This record gives sequence, C-alpha cells and structure tokens, in this order.
Amino acid sequence: MSADLNGQDDARAAAGPGGGTLARLAAERATGALHGRVGALYLADGAVVHAESPAVPDVGWRLTAGGRLSPECWDEAVEEGGPDYRAGTFLVEHGRLSRGELELCHLSALFDAAFFVLSPLDATQRGPERFLSQARHWFGPVRPVPVPLLQREVRRRRRLLERAWPWPEVDAAPVVPVAGPGPLARAAGPTCGRRAVLEAADGVRTPLQIARALGRSAFATLLDVRRLAAAGLVRTPQAGVAPARAPLRAATAAAAPEVSLLYRIRDALEAL
Repeated sequence: MSADLNGQDDARAAAGPGGGTLARLAAERATGALHGRVGALYLADGAVVHAESPAVPDVGWRLTAGGRLSPECWDEAVEEGGPDYRAGTFLVEHGRLSRGELELCHLSALFDAAFFVLSPLDATQRGPERFLSQARHWFGPVRPVPVPLLQREVRRRRRLLERAWPWPEVDAAPVVPVAGPGPLARAAGPTCGRRAVLEAADGVRTPLQIARALGRSAFATLLDVRRLAAAGLVRTPQAGVAPARAPLRAATAAAAPEVSLLYRIRDALEAL
C-alpha cells in the first residue's frame, strides 16, 4: 500500500505545479474551475473541458488571426452563444466551422493553455489551487480531456523542450536572430514554422509575443525557438550557464560550445 501511495505522489509531482490538486479533483469527478496566477482549468465530471492562460493565444485569436473567421463572426458567437455556455456549438450550428475544425482548434488551444497553467515559465510560481465549484466557461464543452491524458501530455512537452535545447533562458527572453549561421545550421535549415518565427523575431519580442503575433501555438513557438537556439540561429541569453532543471548537461562555460555543436550535428542528421 505504501509503495502505491509513493507512486501516486511521484506521478503528481511529475505533473508539475497544481498536479496533485488536479488529480484529486479528477478523482472526485468535480465540476468547476481551478484557478491560479497563470490561468485556469475548467472541469466537468472530473475531465478538463477548457483551459485558458494569458500566456497563449485563445481559440478566438487563433481563428481570427489565421483568417479562418472574421472578427465579426467570432464576436457574434461570443454574444449569441456565450450567455448559454455554447459559443463553440454556435459556430458549428451556423456553419462558421465544421465540427472537426472546432474540435481540432479547441483541443490545440486547451493543451497549449494547460501546459503553461501546469508548467509556468517562472518555476517559482505556485500552481493553480483555488477551485470554484460549478463554474463554467462561456465557450462551452467540446471534447473533454481526461486528467491523466492531460498530465502525460504536459510531461511529454517538457521532455521535448529539454531535448531540443536545455537552456530555458530562451523561453522568456527576446528572440534575437544570429547573423551568419554556420554550415551545419544552414544544412539543417529551419522548417516553415521556424522560418516564420525567425521572420517575426525582431530582438524585442519574446517567444510568447511572437506566438500571439502569428496566432499560433505558444508551446510550438517555444519549441521552435529552442531548436533555433540549438542550431545557432538565435541567441541564447547567458550562454554557458546550465539551468537547474538540466543537471546532467554540461555546466561550465567551456563545455557550452561543445554541447551546442552536438545539438547542431543532431539536427543536421535528422534533416537528412
């Protein structure tokens, strides 16, 4: 019994700030909103049905910034469907989106916001702990996500960021392009998404500001920036200072160029 409890505690700790509270609410099949300083998770019968965070573009911003909906269509859905907690359904019923489009966009926005709620960029911030029972979001449920699935996805995304480039300093700093990339960086070549990030990088915008400007996933933009840093295409602040979350990486300034070179070789090989 003790081993089982220890395993549960480890799983909750791995889920990040607020993970234990979220797991408890899921077990209780709770309905309401779990709030924190970095956003909120909305639950219905213990499953997550919506997530929002000021760090990421929401569903409306994604749909309008990408040109899929006009701002007028979105405002109509909020005004007409919002009071009855069915703004998403309104878009489908009035032919603005197909059901598949709605689910895809909503799930993408949900996972994106939930990542930053449960894994804030500022590691000193506490996770969401204030629960408002029976609270509902005006967008309405689309496709509920089980809490264990959401927590697994958060852990997977953390691993992706760590593997791409183990210096989290790039996550919150302005994205500064580096002129004249080396031959390995040119051989790997940025993907379409990373190219868009590079074009939007002006030395002032952070990754999250670039995501908002492009109307795309904040996590995907963060991952692109880390991969661009690994390829030597954007600057890494305080290069050579290994983060506390990467104890197995090289920790000295002298070792940093070697780590950078290895990451560029890896990306170049993956691109072949």
